[in-house]
Amino acid sequence: MLHAAPSASAKRARLRSRLTAGPILALPGAFNPLSAMLIERHGFEGVYLSGAVLAADLGLPDIGLTTLSEVAARSAQVARVTGIATIVDADTGFGEPMNVARTVQLLEDAGVAGLHLEDQVNPKRCGHLDGKQVVELDMALRRINAAASARRDPELLIIARTDARAVEGLDSAIERARAYVDAGADAVFPEALLDEREFEAMRAAVSVPILANMTEFGKGPSLSVAQLAELGVDMVIFPVSLLRLAMGAADRALDLLDREGTLSAMLGEMQTRAELYDLLDYESFNAFDRSVFDFTIGT
Repeated sequence: MLHAAPSASAKRARLRSRLTAGPILALPGAFNPLSAMLIERHGFEGVYLSGAVLAADLGLPDIGLTTLSEVAARSAQVARVTGIATIVDADTGFGEPMNVARTVQLLEDAGVAGLHLEDQVNPKRCGHLDGKQVVELDMALRRINAAASARRDPELLIIARTDARAVEGLDSAIERARAYVDAGADAVFPEALLDEREFEAMRAAVSVPILANMTEFGKGPSLSVAQLAELGVDMVIFPVSLLRLAMGAADRALDLLDREGTLSAMLGEMQTRAELYDLLDYESFNAFDRSVFDFTIGT
């Protein structure tokens, strides 16, 4: 009722097992706990929390302005209400290796099943913006090693993201991905690859799971889940899609309200009150409340 039934450890173990067994795992991005519940309702086996979405939710651009406490708090909110795996964007780890270690443990406490850390300089930029910079390989390796060493639950999935493709080229991205695996990463996330050939090259270079980012209006190709599966990709995130759809619908609704003074024409596009209450499982809260107030203490 108030919390999802599976423990954090169980969700992490299930994610690991799922990645081993296949097929590709699609992870829609949630913009709040309620949307995460809807993702689970539709049968997806994992939910993704994007740093860009959290920043936008706070009215900020994705340029490293959010804090660890804000990310950990939102991660805990989503992990609490969903029985599926939560994977979160931990940016650069919010500092240097000791900060990375603290980030991992706080997100572990929040109940996430996995997180990814990137090799950009701190503060970072959105992965599909120009002007990115990556840290020296040695520092990136220290971040990954600190993350792997800090986790207390060995099932927690550490994903190493590299933004080197846009900065130093594909060969550097592949070299870094291999090195991150050697440093303790369980999976790799090569950001902003440019075509299917590059995904094939990355797949041939590493033996661990690969995560692909299918964000709209980005630098890379728009590939379907089936296409990515054929390329050997193991996980795919759609980080900002639901936020974009929700904000687009809200924008159109506000135009209509301003123009006509009513939203009656859009009722068919809205989630109904009954659908919302069903998603929130009002009945289980009511049943619990009745059971408490019907309880009597025997003499």
